[in-house]
Parts: sequence; C-alpha cells; structure tokens
Amino acid sequence: MLKDIGNRSDLQLLMETFYAKALKDELIQHYFNDVAKINMEKHLPIIVDFWESVLFETPIYKGNVMAVHQQLHQQSPFVQAHFNQWLLLFQQTTDDLFAGDMAEKIKQRAYSIATVISLKTIYKT
Repeated sequence: MLKDIGNRSDLQLLMETFYAKALKDELIQHYFNDVAKINMEKHLPIIVDFWESVLFETPIYKGNVMAVHQQLHQQSPFVQAHFNQWLLLFQQTTDDLFAGDMAEKIKQRAYSIATVISLKTIYKT
C-alpha cells in the first residue's frame, strides 16, 4: 500500500521521478532541454518550493509560474497536447508513488494549473 504525500521529501521524490520522465518524453522534452535549457540541479529546489506552496499552502515559492510559461510559449508555442502529456505524466507519476488525500489534491491542483496556463498561453484569455 502506498503512503500519502506528507512532507517536502515526498515532493522531492515526486518531482525527481516526474522530471526524469518529462525530460525524456518525446512530446514535451523539447521545452525542458532545448527551450528552457533547464538545469535540474538548480531548478528542482524551486519546483519543490512551488509545489510545497501549492500543496501545503506555505509561502515559500516566490516566482511567477505564469510569466515563465508565457516566455516559453513565445519562444516555442505550446499546443494543447503538450499540456495533456505533462498532466498525464504528472498524474501517472503521482499514482505510482503515492495514494491518499494529498496525492489527490496535488493531481487536482496540477490539472487546474495546466488548465490556467494553457488558457493564458494558447488561448490567451
């Protein structure tokens, strides 16, 4: 039986596992590797800060997720399939590692965030 997401270490594991998949995914890896040229050693703690803020409602993340994604979209336009694939990988990774209320909450929040970012980039609402 899988445990629920309970702390920052669990988020670290989730993000490490998720990004290991995303960085190799045929559909979305381009954004991480070629467009953002992401340095995971530097960026992973920021990603974990973001999700800690989202999931545990701690004010640790100080960035602007929307602005980052709008810049990426300007460099290499997103299509809905990119968000769908990101969300699928995120949900699968969460389900592989965790089960419980917080695991469900992070999947719901990921869906909401992907929806808003897609609306603000692709559909420009």
